Parts: sequence; structure tokens; C-alpha cells
Amino acid sequence: MDLIGTDSKVRLGIIGNGERGRGLLSNLMMMDDVIIAAVSDVYEDRLQMAVEIVEAAGQERPEAYRDYKAILARDDIDGVIIATSWSSHVDIALAAMRAGKRVGLEVSGATALEECFALVQTSESSGVPCMLLENCCYGREEMALHNMVKQGIFGELIHCQGGYGHDIREAIAYGRENRNGCLDHYVKRNGDTYPTHGLGPVAKYLGINRGNRFVTLASIASKSRGLREWSQHHLDVKHPMRGAEIAQGDIVTTMIKCANGETILLVHDTMLPRPYSRNGRVQGTKGIWMEDNKSIYIEGESVDHAWEPFDKYRSKYEHPLWKEFILNGVQGGHGGMDYLCLSAFVESIKLQTEPPIDVYDMAAWMAVTVLSEQSIALGGHPVNFPDFTCGKWVHRSPSSPSKYSLD
Repeated sequence: MDLIGTDSKVRLGIIGNGERGRGLLSNLMMMDDVIIAAVSDVYEDRLQMAVEIVEAAGQERPEAYRDYKAILARDDIDGVIIATSWSSHVDIALAAMRAGKRVGLEVSGATALEECFALVQTSESSGVPCMLLENCCYGREEMALHNMVKQGIFGELIHCQGGYGHDIREAIAYGRENRNGCLDHYVKRNGDTYPTHGLGPVAKYLGINRGNRFVTLASIASKSRGLREWSQHHLDVKHPMRGAEIAQGDIVTTMIKCANGETILLVHDTMLPRPYSRNGRVQGTKGIWMEDNKSIYIEGESVDHAWEPFDKYRSKYEHPLWKEFILNGVQGGHGGMDYLCLSAFVESIKLQTEPPIDVYDMAAWMAVTVLSEQSIALGGHPVNFPDFTCGKWVHRSPSSPSKYSLD
């Protein structure tokens, strides 16, 4: 499509209107420059709920389709948001790019490395950008840390950590009833199936795909007991998941080595009782930040060998995007990060620029799932990380100038 212009409205189609899809849709309804022209879902009830969300926001009734291909066939759609199941959303993204529709893809891990290569090759051959909607890159703490990293507050980065610590036993056990699509992955796969929340911000701190890249990965998995034990106490005796065996280890630990020498530790922890955490840690030659104790230590500023609360540093190094967001009124899901991430996608369509989380980021972050499966199957042996940029990472310039830029 031709340049839309900063004062024009972006016409989007929403493909997949389960709980997450409707959450994204509700965020888009807060934006004056977005029109939802069409929605699609294979389930009629979800389709009608999406239509009602759009109409309740005061927009005209969108066209509703059971087959997403009808959206891709329209010539009045600027882009699509894809929030379908993990097993289908890449195929839909490929079809959307081939149809000339910019893609905002909801997160997950890949099911095969071939998917990652196909995403890159299709975006390159079609000239259509594809953005991973990794909202955690736009969290307030993450963006303040990003600001601090770029200003050299932590010195040279040495090690970072991230992950997904979230007790979702009930959601997985009732996967069939809730039609969430994740259950089969837990039953049949053993790896870090949801790596991007913890990895995305860290990858941006470290300049991955722009002067740095992931080189090797090694993963190990614990035994699987958490869901089975939970099911014995919470599910009916006739429920098919009561006492069921699943392949997914309760704790999956992954270590990544980067080309510039840094290490990244990821932990996937969703089948045991625990509070929510993304296990964040940023450590360099001048200091360290830890998410779980909300603390920081900067050499020469902090009292020797004593943690400080992060709050005063967050205030001092508040990212300009968040300063503006707070001034105008924070809105949207997950503390505002959903709104900012979607706004970045919308802006890239309006200005016809590359999105701040591009297809090379998408491929590298999603590939962790497949590579972790391979490493676990090899007893924790390291596996090589593909270079989805084909060597361009060495000299790739920062992404397009934008207040949403993560470079």
C-alpha cells in the first residue's frame, strides 16, 4: 500500500479472537487512529464477542469471517493482528505477508526452525515487514533499564537473565475446555515453549541482530510433577487430565552464549506454585539489577555491597516514551505495555517503516523453543544457533528513528 500518512487512520483486521486476541482488540479500540475493518475466528462465539467490542467502542460493525483468508483478500486492509493458536499463527503470518498485509504476530515459541526461516525469507521476498508483539519490551522497568544500558550505567554488559515464571497449571489443565491451544504443546513437547517475554528485552539490551547475535544454546529440563500433582487435588476423577503424564519439564533452564561474549540465562517455570516473575537480571562491569528483589547496585553510587531500591533509579532514568505516556495517562493492558507495543506497530504502518521488533528478532527469539528441545533431547549438549540475518548482523544499522525504537 502507499504511504498512509501520520494524520490518517490505519485499517486493521484481527485474526484470532480468543482471550488474548480480544485483549489486543480492546487496546486498539483506545486508539483514535485505528479502524477495525474485519475480524476472524473459527469459533462463532469468539467472533461475535469481537464484533461487540468494536461496536461498543463506537466504530462501525466490522465484517466477521470464519475464514481468515477473506480478510487477506481485501484491498482495504493495511495490516493484520494474528493471535491464533501457536500451531497456526505462523502459517497465517506467511499468507498475510504474501497478500501484502503487514503483520503484528502474537508471541510464542516456534514449532520448527523451518518456520523461522520461512518468516524471514517471506518477509524479505515480499518486502512486507512482520513485527513480533513482544509487549514486555515496552514495560516501564524494561525501558528504564534499556535507557540505563545505553547510557553505560551498568558498564559493559556481561550477563543477563530472563524467563517466564507463572503458575498456569489450571489454564493448561483446562486447555480443552478453554480452547487455548497450549495443552498439546505441554503434553508432547519438552523445551522452553514461551521464551520471548524474558528474552526480548534482554536481546535489545545486548544489540542482538545489530552488532551481536546468539551463537550457541544449551538447555536442561527437570522432571515433570507439578501439573500431575495439582490435578489430583483439583480435577474431577473422570477428567482426562487428572494424573496425566506430560512431556514438559517443570523447570527448563537455558543458557545462551552471544557473539560478543555475553551469556543469557532463561528459566521457564509454569507448572509449580509460585508468584509471577520474569526472572530479570542485568549485570555488567559497573553494577547489577535484580527483578525479584526490585533492587540495584551500582559501584561508586550504592553503599558498598548493599542493595538499593530500584525506584529512584527508575525515576532518574525514566525512558522518554514512558515520561510522555505517564504525562498523557497510562492506558491499556499489562500496565500499559500492550498499548505501547501496539502503538509501535500502528506507527510503522502509518510511516511505512520497519517495525522496532522485526522479523529477524522474531525468528531468533522464537527459535529458542526448538533449539531448547533439541538440546534437552541431547542431554543438555550445546547446539548451534542459526544466523537468520545471513551475516548482516555484523553491520546492521539501528532501526528507523522513532519514539518507539528499541535500538
